[in-house]
Amino acid sequence: MSEVSETKPLLDGQHAIVTGASRGIGLAIALALGGAGASVTLIGRDRTTLEGAADRVRGAATGARAVAAVADLADPAQIDRAIAAGRVAFGPARILINNAGIAKSAPFGALALDDWSAMLAINLTAVFHACRAVLPEMTAQRDGRIITIASTAGLKGYAYTAGYCASKHGAIGLTRALALETARNGITVNAICPGFTDTEMAGEAIETIQAKTGRSAEMARADLEKFNPQRRLIDPKEIASTVLWLCLPGSEGITGQSIAVAGGEVM
Repeated sequence: MSEVSETKPLLDGQHAIVTGASRGIGLAIALALGGAGASVTLIGRDRTTLEGAADRVRGAATGARAVAAVADLADPAQIDRAIAAGRVAFGPARILINNAGIAKSAPFGALALDDWSAMLAINLTAVFHACRAVLPEMTAQRDGRIITIASTAGLKGYAYTAGYCASKHGAIGLTRALALETARNGITVNAICPGFTDTEMAGEAIETIQAKTGRSAEMARADLEKFNPQRRLIDPKEIASTVLWLCLPGSEGITGQSIAVAGGEVM
């Protein structure tokens, strides 16, 4: 009788870092990577929520490993400390998911400088710092996957979101430039651009629409869904599946891309 060999998970033991991992898209990504065998460092601001998310990742598959690393991504020193904590736990990073993001909406003339600066700090500058923190080890091992969760707002414009659009366009520009610099080092750098997604951020947008227009929650939600030709909000698991695909063997030729997951929305 021949022995049945166990098949290792596709990302067995690979260290993945996910920012903004305590909820929404980030949590869905952490669960998908953990379920595929990766050891996941979850980075976020709220320790209680983050620890709960790490517990969920550890329960996603037999032997799944995860640690929570608390950091305010507006502070480069805290980014470095969080990534270093993950490195101590799981070794050099092979996967970096820049997911953390914030959005503020306002007419351009009413957009506060503080809100503009905050969106650039989290949506763009934090991406820069996180990439800088992991690139030396990825270059040394000649293997790495950097994926930034951008937005369709990085591919087109939306009214009343000038700061968000600017920061996401910047993140895509950084992705394209870095992909060219790392193309011969075994590293791929890509962006995923979700349309309006069924997360807490979308819920906040719906509340804002309600407050400003007096419409019902159902009507406000429909205002967001109409951007998607499928007339729905994207499920965070769809973003996670796209991330997982880009991390698996066979995706080596995909780099410098901005992949829209938006139900056919025209860019």
